[in-house]
Amino acid sequence: MSRIPLIIDCDPGVDDAVALFLAFAAPDALDLLAITTVAGNVSADQTARNARILRQIAGREDVPVYAGAQGPLVREPVEAGHFHGETGLGDLALFEPGEPVAPGHAAQAIVRLVMARPAGAVTLAVIGPMTNVALAMALEPAIVPRLGRIVAMGGARREGGNVTASSEYNIHADPHAAGKVIGSGVPVVLLGLDATHQVRATQARIAAIRALATPPALAIAQLLDFSVRVEKVLVGWDAPPVHDPCTIAYLLAPELFVTRPARVGIETASPLTLGHTAVEFRLEDLSAATVHWATEIDHEGVFALLLRRLAP
Repeated sequence: MSRIPLIIDCDPGVDDAVALFLAFAAPDALDLLAITTVAGNVSADQTARNARILRQIAGREDVPVYAGAQGPLVREPVEAGHFHGETGLGDLALFEPGEPVAPGHAAQAIVRLVMARPAGAVTLAVIGPMTNVALAMALEPAIVPRLGRIVAMGGARREGGNVTASSEYNIHADPHAAGKVIGSGVPVVLLGLDATHQVRATQARIAAIRALATPPALAIAQLLDFSVRVEKVLVGWDAPPVHDPCTIAYLLAPELFVTRPARVGIETASPLTLGHTAVEFRLEDLSAATVHWATEIDHEGVFALLLRRLAP
């Protein structure tokens, strides 16, 4: 299997961290061109630092980290430290990373990396607000037909929202950017709450990850322990959903996922439903759909994949 040239755009974040560790652990399948970071779960400075900390824990300093947008395109910033901790990485012990961020803005890096490769070659995994990607498309519209696809965590339909009654955090944090990206015509796979709520960090699954005893596995177990405590207090769940790693799992094992062609619109005008994803499956021509919406995930398969990849 040839490796997928991949850029991960993220705002680490507890579940972003798990996604990054999974990607770092798959060098045979993923050609990680860059990690680009954006303000989201915590500030832009913190997300750039967190990505470099996670990179160092995984021993993958070969992957450059580019810092990006300091805030959304239009709306005021909406952070999620109450779910991810003040630092964004729960109660994980932080340190000053040994390697700095790479020079240049994340949006510029996305443009450069996409334009340097053949059309259709580069995949984007987007697991935070879509600000950097929207900025890159505005900076160089020619990347739109050159991108292979975008696999993104974002949105909600039947599950309702996790920020408001109808909006999921990644879309809600920058709905204007999401509207530009999803409406661009680039092939998009959207893994929203309808699917990611099926993937839960049970105590047994966390214990199995901890038992691997590698630095990334121990970090993941600690992060998920934090998520269990927070979700229990804020939401009442015993086993929190693990959203962002689903994007990397999709790239590594798409057979674990069921998706449907859809038309997806993003609400940007209504204060009440800002960031709502209007998902319409009733299409005249299914083959013309550029968005595929995930409806089901083999959650056992996702955790088996995670354990297999993290194993020493």
